[in-house]
Amino acid sequence: LVRMQFLQILSRKLGSLEMLFQIPLFQKQFPYTCLSTSACVYSKKKKGNSYEQVDQEKYKNLVHSVTSYKTSAQTPETILEEDNLLYGPPVKHSPPIKARTKTPKNWVPLINPSKRILPVSSDSNTPMKIGLQRMKMPSVTRILQQTLSPQQVFYLERWKQKMIEELGKEGFEEYTKNLFLQGERFHSALESIFLAEERTARDQGEDDVVAGYLSSVEHVLEDISEVKALESGVHHETLQYLGLVDCVAKYRGQLCVIDWKTSEKPKPFLQNTYDNPLQVAAYIGAINHDANYDFQVRCGLIVVAYKNGSPAHPHFMDPDLCSQYWNKWLLRLEEYMDKN
Repeated sequence: LVRMQFLQILSRKLGSLEMLFQIPLFQKQFPYTCLSTSACVYSKKKKGNSYEQVDQEKYKNLVHSVTSYKTSAQTPETILEEDNLLYGPPVKHSPPIKARTKTPKNWVPLINPSKRILPVSSDSNTPMKIGLQRMKMPSVTRILQQTLSPQQVFYLERWKQKMIEELGKEGFEEYTKNLFLQGERFHSALESIFLAEERTARDQGEDDVVAGYLSSVEHVLEDISEVKALESGVHHETLQYLGLVDCVAKYRGQLCVIDWKTSEKPKPFLQNTYDNPLQVAAYIGAINHDANYDFQVRCGLIVVAYKNGSPAHPHFMDPDLCSQYWNKWLLRLEEYMDKN
C-alpha cells in the first residue's frame, strides 16, 4: 500500500520522476537502460520420475538401487555374485591331460633278434631280385588303402572329383594310367642304371618325362652305393603281409630301404609324403623277418623325383624315426585285420 501511494505521488510530478531515474554517471555506458516495474516469474513443471510408473512392489530392489545412487552401486563383490548366478562358479584350471600313445596289441620288434646274419658271399655284389610270391597275404599297399582315416578319404575324394571336373571321367582315367606308366618307366630306368653300375646312362631312349625324373635324382644317386636288392618281393613271416621293395642300398653309408616316388608338386618335408613312411617301415620289418634276406635294415629313405628335372627331395629316416612309424604301421595292420 505504501509503495502504491509513493508511485501515485511521483506520477503527478513527471519531472520529478524523470529526474529520479536519470543517472548521469552511467548514462554513457548504458544508453538503452530501461525500467520495469513488474517481474515475470518462470516456473518449470517438475519432470515426473519414469520409475514411478514401474511396479514398485515387483521391482522394489531394482528401483531402489537405481533411484538411490548417483553412481553405480556395483562393487567387485556384487559383480562376482552376479557372474556366479548367471554363469555358475568358475571352473578351476587343470593342466591338460597328455594323450596316451596307443600301443599295438600284438607287438613285434622291427629288428629280428633271432635272425642269423650270414657271412658275405662271393656274389654279394649282384643285387637280389626275389619274385613276389602270390600267397594268401594282404599287401602293404592294400592294408594302407583300406585303413585310411576319414580325413584322408575326404581329401582324396575331393581331389578326385576336382580332377574329374577338369578332365572328365575318361580324361581322369587316362591321366592316372599315364602316371602309373611313368612311374614304371622311371623304376625300370633306375634298375638299369644300378645293374650297369652307371650314374649317367641315357642310352635307353627314354622319353623326356623319364629323362626329367632321372635328372631330378642325379644328385641323390651320387650318395647311393652297395645295392643289395632291386624290385624284390618281401613277406613278414610272423605278421603275414607282403610287399615289393624298390631298392635296398647304402645311402651315405647307412643301409636303407629306398622308396622312389614321383610327384608333380614339391614335397620338401617328410610329412608331405603322407603314408609313405609307414610303407617303408613295413618293408624294413618284412625284410628283417624274411628268411630270404641274410641282412637286416634299420634305416629308410624316401626320394621324391620331379618330371621337370628340379632336384629331388630325399627324406632320410633314422632308426628312431623308423621305430616310430613301425608302431604306427602295426596299428594300421591291426585295424585291417579287425575289419577283415
